[in-house]
Amino acid sequence: MLRNAKELWLATLACLLITGLYGGVFLLTRAIPAASGFFGHSLGLLGFLLMLLTEIAYTLRKRSRSARWGRMADWLQFHIFTGIVGPYMVLLHTSWKFNGLAGATLLMTVIIVLSGFVGRYIYTRIPRTADGIEDPGLVGQMQTAALANARRLMALWHTLHIPIGMALFTAAFAHMLGAIYYATLLK
Repeated sequence: MLRNAKELWLATLACLLITGLYGGVFLLTRAIPAASGFFGHSLGLLGFLLMLLTEIAYTLRKRSRSARWGRMADWLQFHIFTGIVGPYMVLLHTSWKFNGLAGATLLMTVIIVLSGFVGRYIYTRIPRTADGIEDPGLVGQMQTAALANARRLMALWHTLHIPIGMALFTAAFAHMLGAIYYATLLK
């Protein structure tokens, strides 16, 4: 279950370490790391790979009910951790410039991360067993309506979160293809 927020603490720690590395590069170069430089590209690529892993690994585990690849609660924590750290790395990759397709992609990234926090909050309101499986039996008579509302909210949240995520990855792939084309192939 996600009641203890371990994944949030670990993501915060990872972001602090990445910030320290970013600050170190800033102090060495005396400039904000360029998005097109080695460090900037590394941040963007690793951040994007974490975001892609966030989506693909968790979705595959969620869809494969027969697989025994660990508890769903652990996979959700991994999903949340990588869903915070990856976008943070992508934010640092921007060199604090937010125009064009890259800016729109970052805006969708911010929306999807904020949406993820809302989804996590809704998710924690649904009673679950230790394995992360919904358990209406854990709900008393007075809480049945609250459980039904939480399920409806979760369903609504999914109808928004997933399409925005798909649009985000489409825009991110377009950004990467454009960056490769304009920075590499046109030279």
